[in-house]
Amino acid sequence: MVMRSDHFRHHALPVLTIVIAILAAWYVGAYVLNASFQRDLDRRGNVTSTPIEFLAKTMAQPKPILPAPHQVAQNLFENTFLRKVTSNRSLLYHAWVTLSSTALGFAMGTALGIAIAIGIVHVTTLDRSLMPWIIASQTVPVLAIAPMVIVVLGAINITGLLPKALISTYLSFFPVTVGMVKGLRSPDRIHLDLIRTYHAGALQTLLKLRLPASIPFLFASMKVAIAASLVGAIVAELPTGAAAGIGSKLLAGAYYSQTIDIWAALIAGSVLAALLVTLVGLAARMVDRMMGAKPEGKPA
Repeated sequence: MVMRSDHFRHHALPVLTIVIAILAAWYVGAYVLNASFQRDLDRRGNVTSTPIEFLAKTMAQPKPILPAPHQVAQNLFENTFLRKVTSNRSLLYHAWVTLSSTALGFAMGTALGIAIAIGIVHVTTLDRSLMPWIIASQTVPVLAIAPMVIVVLGAINITGLLPKALISTYLSFFPVTVGMVKGLRSPDRIHLDLIRTYHAGALQTLLKLRLPASIPFLFASMKVAIAASLVGAIVAELPTGAAAGIGSKLLAGAYYSQTIDIWAALIAGSVLAALLVTLVGLAARMVDRMMGAKPEGKPA
């Protein structure tokens, strides 16, 4: 019983406190931003409201400037659990469309990042020439890159999933590259000298020493990469005018001033990102155990 109390006080209570503070600030912001429009509506309709009634109206507008948390939660519930998965209004359907390009882009970005990192570590010329360009590539806004990629690939009849996946690849390969370069260079010099005394070549050193040492760095960078890949997939859906996907929900909500739909889509994207990062974390734990690491909290 004492252990449960300590766990709640040290882990759950701080998170719960932050959530309550965010919700309180959100409700205050919704009232402040929606109040002027509601006053204008009451003035035009010659309606007199008590403070409580006026507060309730600001929290129930169909197209508020800032929707209240309960409005977003209701929209999320209806479009997640009360719609058919195949419905164009289902957030699960749109999340699946975005997830498809996210997963493909993440897989390509991870493979590309690992390949580039191996080349940089083993070829000095690549380290000096390629790495600065890789860093410079991330200074170009993805909003500028996405339309260019979509238009160029569309001109050669490449449409659909691949162009969106390439935008995800563009955002996800960078953290994997940087993390893997750090990880592949993490073995101590004494370990490198030791494996050389056994006449190990570059390939054997890579497979037996560098890659195992880089695993923690790889999964840490993959957590960043999977979230960046999701952002890339959503951004890539905007210039294409996609009929499905979280990006299309954001675009449609902005076009028709459906702010509640916009916020619901944003929350859905955030939940999807959290789930993807959690999956990568679980994969990291599985790999650690396969490599002989002890579970946290247990003595070595």
